Amino acid sequence: MSPDNRTTHFGFQTVDEDQKAGMVHGVFSSVASKYDVMNDLMSMGIHRVWKDALMDWLAPRPGQHLLDVAGGTGDVAFRFLGRAGDTARATVLDMTAAMLEEGRKRAEAERLADRLDWVVGDAMALPFEANSFDVYTISFGIRNVTRIPDALKEAHRVLKPGGRLVVLEFSQIPNEMMQKVYDLYSFNVIPRMGQMVAGDRDSYQYLVESIRKFPDQETFAAMIRAAGFEQVKYRNLTMGIAALHSGWKI
Repeated sequence: MSPDNRTTHFGFQTVDEDQKAGMVHGVFSSVASKYDVMNDLMSMGIHRVWKDALMDWLAPRPGQHLLDVAGGTGDVAFRFLGRAGDTARATVLDMTAAMLEEGRKRAEAERLADRLDWVVGDAMALPFEANSFDVYTISFGIRNVTRIPDALKEAHRVLKPGGRLVVLEFSQIPNEMMQKVYDLYSFNVIPRMGQMVAGDRDSYQYLVESIRKFPDQETFAAMIRAAGFEQVKYRNLTMGIAALHSGWKI
């Protein structure tokens, strides 16, 4: 490992920062075709409830323009446009073209094509001008970013004054015993499920490990504040297995 490079984590591995993006890209390119199916199986469908909770808190409005980062197969963007009405727009950005292709294949994508853009890009260097979007969302993607503070600063940059950031991410269960039970399920069941359904155990082993490396709710809230956001709050979902974080660009 080069002494000139800063390091980060890829699951439980320590890697050079300039290696991580390519490794994450490999994971999601590998699982793209089975991503939605695996989400349903791993969470027993609860991820859909969590995304609906995101929309409930966000309360989309007509005329808003959403940027959904790490938006992959379009789940959040489709929900947003369904709630915000015909004058709203959504841009889905993902670093993995294969994930965006899976999104484009979905029936909702064709129906909403005139209000929906798909962009390959990096959360740490967004290809958009400052003050461009009303809402920025990222669901189950922020933990895969090499430098999370950089991604949060970029979110702040591209949001309009008065714009809102909402992050949905796996988090930490406050109850230690429940966390241990959840860990047993995660480490023993999910990689095996990935092997059976997607033919890829290693990618799902990484995804489980990446959840454990992500900061707890209070620590992540502090990171959002440090990026310039105000009125930062969070809500636990399903005992803290996941959490919603919200902040405003004032």
